[in-house]
Amino acid sequence: MAKRKIIVAITGASGSIYAKLLLDKLNQLTDQIEKVGVVMSKNAKDVWLWELENKDYENYTFDFYEKNNFMAPFASGSAKYDTMIIIPCSMGTMGRIANGFSDDLITRSADVILKERRRLILVARDTPLNLIHINNMKAVTEAGAIVCPAVPSYYSKPKTIEEVASTVVDRVIDLAGLNQDSYRWSE
Repeated sequence: MAKRKIIVAITGASGSIYAKLLLDKLNQLTDQIEKVGVVMSKNAKDVWLWELENKDYENYTFDFYEKNNFMAPFASGSAKYDTMIIIPCSMGTMGRIANGFSDDLITRSADVILKERRRLILVARDTPLNLIHINNMKAVTEAGAIVCPAVPSYYSKPKTIEEVASTVVDRVIDLAGLNQDSYRWSE
């Protein structure tokens, strides 16, 4: 199996735990991954600090890019990044993607992934939803994206907040096409 090239975008929506757990999991799956490029908005860094009370995102060895760095390799389809995960994905980010408004590296990269017919996974975190949100989800789905709301499952009987959040991250890892050991129903 060819190694994967993955973009992880972290927006300012609440749910930094999901991004942290995803980066942790990707760190464990390096045998399946060639490269991970990470883009964090300023709001994402602020929310991470507020929710997780640390700046541990600085400790990952992945390639980090500024939100306005259009020279990042995945700003072009020629770099052949095959998967993009936006986690958590704010409704503002989803709206810009749904309407083709590529005003930063996150939305430009999503646009590239969609035009190249590659895998875009949007981990929507906001609730409740209004009709604009629902229509944007419909638009990105019709364009080829996968909307994966950050809705945990409980059949694995999680005991900690990390275990609850991991049920979402494990689903995202599966959607990204990576192999992992995780809870499977009836196994």
